Amino acid sequence: MGAMFFDANEYAGRLEHTRALMLEREVDSLVVADPANICYLTGFDACSFYAPQILIVPRQDPMMFFCRSVDAPSAWQTTILNEDQVFAYSEQLVQQIHTHPADWIAEQLRPRLEGSDILAVEPNSPYYTLRTHQAFVDAFGASIVSPAGPGIVNLARCVKSPAELDAMRTAGKITGQVFEVAAEVIKPGTRQCDAVGEIYAAQMRGAGASGGTYTAIPPLVLAGSNTAYPHVPWSDQPFEDHQAIAVELSGCYARYHAPVARTIFLGDQPKQLRRIAGIVDQGLDAALSTIHQGAACSDVAASWQEVISRHGLEKKSRIGYPVGIGFPPDWGEQTISLRAEDHTVLRAGMTIHVMIGMWLDGWGYSVSETIAVTSSGVELLSNVPRLDPDLRN
Repeated sequence: MGAMFFDANEYAGRLEHTRALMLEREVDSLVVADPANICYLTGFDACSFYAPQILIVPRQDPMMFFCRSVDAPSAWQTTILNEDQVFAYSEQLVQQIHTHPADWIAEQLRPRLEGSDILAVEPNSPYYTLRTHQAFVDAFGASIVSPAGPGIVNLARCVKSPAELDAMRTAGKITGQVFEVAAEVIKPGTRQCDAVGEIYAAQMRGAGASGGTYTAIPPLVLAGSNTAYPHVPWSDQPFEDHQAIAVELSGCYARYHAPVARTIFLGDQPKQLRRIAGIVDQGLDAALSTIHQGAACSDVAASWQEVISRHGLEKKSRIGYPVGIGFPPDWGEQTISLRAEDHTVLRAGMTIHVMIGMWLDGWGYSVSETIAVTSSGVELLSNVPRLDPDLRN
């Protein structure tokens, strides 16, 4: 077995929690296709998720992992899985038009899951495809293959263990280093793509002895009018004087993320942008001051909304979501949201990206923090100054 970031006891606790949720929902076996959830339960971290990978979690028997044959050795050598828990499909099934690995996987599972009443799947995962679902329905029947509702493993991931929190603190330190580099390279005359290249390098270098790795979402560097569009990519155009630059960056350690957003000003700030920045920062502080164990997601959203309503502003989108393990295309955990309609009660150990942004007509302003919920408030997982003079000149 190769080196893992966490010990066997950590993974045993995660599996126990997942199985408790399965029992609560009367699920006999769980089909896990999301690489973040596979990593959470086994430690498997490989850029192999473009091909079908399926982890089967029975309620009692050992887990079974199905993957491409070239990836099978890494599955049993770098995870908690034993060799007899890994099943490899032939290279002849990879990216073929008239056949699919899920057909083979389902056939292998039929005798192993005989007597299983409910086979729950992850319908909201982008990695659980329609083609995979059809193979399982053909093999087991539509009455047995059932959506898992709110993702079982995703919900198990919500509250982080002490070891996970340490990993996220390390990711947060890397985020801080990345922002220091961003402050140096984002300046008038520098091409956006060149600045992003330096940001990528900082993400990989990590912090201290802790090296980084690729993030689930690429660096978001939005210049000028693109600050109004929160997810567009950078270009090869140079940054300009008197330009606002919205950046959303994260370090990644052991696949854990701690994203932070800031808006950088190159030169004088327009009066309108200064006004919005002050309101948004005040709203972020109000949201952070509301977060603690026992508060509801809707309470946090209400604190933010109260601030911006006083200034005649409106924002309909959510202002935060849980983060942790992430693989492309998302570092979010896809469970709760900080919004008026979500009354989920926060618990100590949850980790949330509180993302505040106002995207208006032709410009925008965004700022965020990744925090851990504590019994009395929040722990900031990164130390990135807001409106630091070095980030404005």
